[in-house]
Amino acid sequence: MKGVGGKPGWAWIFILEGLLTVLFGIASFWFVYDFPSEAKFLTAEDRARVILRLRADKQSSAHHESFSWVYLTSSLLDWKMWLGMAIYMGTTVPLYAFSIFLPTIIRDLGWSSTVVQTQLYSVPPYVAAAILTVVVGWLADRTRSRGIYNIASSLLGAVGFVMLLAVKNPGVQYAGTFLGAMGIYPCISNTITWMSNNIEGVYRRGVVLGFVIGWGNLNGIVSSNIYFSPPHYTEGHGIVLAFMLVFLFGGSLLMTVLLRLENRKRLLGKRDEWLEGKTEEEIREMGDRRPDFIYTP
Repeated sequence: MKGVGGKPGWAWIFILEGLLTVLFGIASFWFVYDFPSEAKFLTAEDRARVILRLRADKQSSAHHESFSWVYLTSSLLDWKMWLGMAIYMGTTVPLYAFSIFLPTIIRDLGWSSTVVQTQLYSVPPYVAAAILTVVVGWLADRTRSRGIYNIASSLLGAVGFVMLLAVKNPGVQYAGTFLGAMGIYPCISNTITWMSNNIEGVYRRGVVLGFVIGWGNLNGIVSSNIYFSPPHYTEGHGIVLAFMLVFLFGGSLLMTVLLRLENRKRLLGKRDEWLEGKTEEEIREMGDRRPDFIYTP
């Protein structure tokens, strides 16, 4: 499409992808339903089944909610949101840095002489990361535990960036890009799902995920300004490594420990006093602060 509309070919990539996103966003107003009871594509029997399952799982999203500013204030006071923002920041800075500069890193290894070769060499690390992302999602769903997979993946990625920093052999550095990708991409979906698992209530979940994802994406500004000293990119790799160890690994470890401690208190009945004097409706509106709500660590 080079020259179409007087624009270069690369510009049309962004135009078409952006246009598709806008169209799907507009369509979502009609195709995405707020609550199961409103889902017209389900039969009455299917709607009843979904709501029954949500109630059995003690989720307030089984009931229709009306927006209230209380959901915003309670979300802003929830420590899980702020820690989740730090964790997600630890994934997005490496993510954007990796995706933006991987072709440049591979080119500077001296293995490829053309743009096409460089792009082809950049594919295998993404394939490995995609496979591990699926495996992590499958395991996390079945073990009902997510923090441990963030911790393990972040350490794997950290090893990859240490290899990029400390070793000058192109083959070893290329292997490091595999570990780097495998340490970043599984944590993206795992972190978002982790936050969703531990925030109950449709509007509270929406507020928290908005802050977590929004703040994480803003940190792409950092990623685009740290790779400026080829061919070793010491500053860039070092900053990415720091984000992975401090925010992704450290934040995930802290979140896991705190959630496990809270779950233990709830199972021992140390939070039952929170229910005293409350009606059934008030208890339901407590969301994940209900003593019978068990977090996913």
